[in-house]
Amino acid sequence: MKKSVLIAAVSTLGLLLAACGPSNSSKSSDTSATKTKSLTVWADKDKSDGIKSAVKQFEKDNNVKVKIVEKAYADQLESLRLDGPAGSGPDIITIPSDQIGTATTEGLLKPLTVSKATQKQYTDSAMQSQIVKGKVYGLPRTIETTFLYYNKKLLSEKDLPKTTDEWLTYSKQQVAAGKYGLLALWDQVYYAGGILSSYGGYIFNKDAKGNYDTSDIGLNNAGAVKAATYIKSFYDAGVFPKGILGDQGINTLDSLFTEGKAAAVISGPWNIQPYKKAGIDYGVAVLPTLPNGKHMRSYIGVKSWNVSSYSKNGAMAEKLVKYLSNKQNLLTAFKKTQEVPAVKSLVNSTAVKNSIGAETVAKQSQYAELTPSISAMDQVWDPANNALQVINTGKQAPKTALDNAVKTIKSAIKANKK
Repeated sequence: MKKSVLIAAVSTLGLLLAACGPSNSSKSSDTSATKTKSLTVWADKDKSDGIKSAVKQFEKDNNVKVKIVEKAYADQLESLRLDGPAGSGPDIITIPSDQIGTATTEGLLKPLTVSKATQKQYTDSAMQSQIVKGKVYGLPRTIETTFLYYNKKLLSEKDLPKTTDEWLTYSKQQVAAGKYGLLALWDQVYYAGGILSSYGGYIFNKDAKGNYDTSDIGLNNAGAVKAATYIKSFYDAGVFPKGILGDQGINTLDSLFTEGKAAAVISGPWNIQPYKKAGIDYGVAVLPTLPNGKHMRSYIGVKSWNVSSYSKNGAMAEKLVKYLSNKQNLLTAFKKTQEVPAVKSLVNSTAVKNSIGAETVAKQSQYAELTPSISAMDQVWDPANNALQVINTGKQAPKTALDNAVKTIKSAIKANKK
């Protein structure tokens, strides 16, 4: 379902999550690997341009043919479950970090051999998102978090509201004039979670060792209820169109912004290129401040390269993962796709600094946290989203809906442990 000045922010929160690979050379001395004839890579939708040049060089250096297939990265794991056992799956996939726990539990990913020196090229949280029970299952390549886009033709930077209350007032004015102000997918916990956590809500608390405690869920605590009640005020005010609810809400949000009918939206770096192609002269900014005086938080998502456990060419696939994830190739990919790389040495690169999207991701990361990458996270999305939707449509009171969601989540986690 789903997802630079700022060096300090990046290191503190483990932001730039992107890649390993100790060198830029892809040549192999592995004689078994040289016998490999072909590999299949599932790349993210509309992002394959970022790896084409690297793949071409890898093919030449290793006498291997690589087929690139574009698939939405959030859906790749589900496809692997079907295609892997059938023998028609990929050797390499790219998935969001919150799916790593489930993927390893199901045995869908091959453990990788990654040296400590290579791991240190990433921030702790970047590598941590790929490590389960001491084993490395992928190399993080990019990171993303949500921020604010605004249409410069409709709203200048100097007039940009700085708080959510100011945005609510502005949005009411725009609706009265037949347009929209700020649009957000606050019926989904990925987006609304930034408000919930700013009020003290949380998905899973952590124990003394820093591990997620799945028995301690804070989606229905007093802070979360207060946050959900505040979110509902936007829906009650009529500043969001009805079509923005549910799975198709993202299409409505994107359409209204690219058609110039909405002044601002909360989205992520995945829309840097699409909004540009749509001809929108946009600016970007960090998320606004909430009524409690705290900055709206967000989740950090990590995209990684991972090797399928069904791959018949695992050694060569692992080698390609490392090659795609080295500094040079991640920088090339960034220039093509504008997805933010997280190699520490790229933080100060001219290319990243000159990208307003990358800079804003780094700024917002000061207020962001990693999406839990444990298998129990799979049990959270639907119940939490359903709760927010019935709250925002007035079908249930915030406390009731959130209590029901937590009860459902805990039951599902318990059932999946059996």
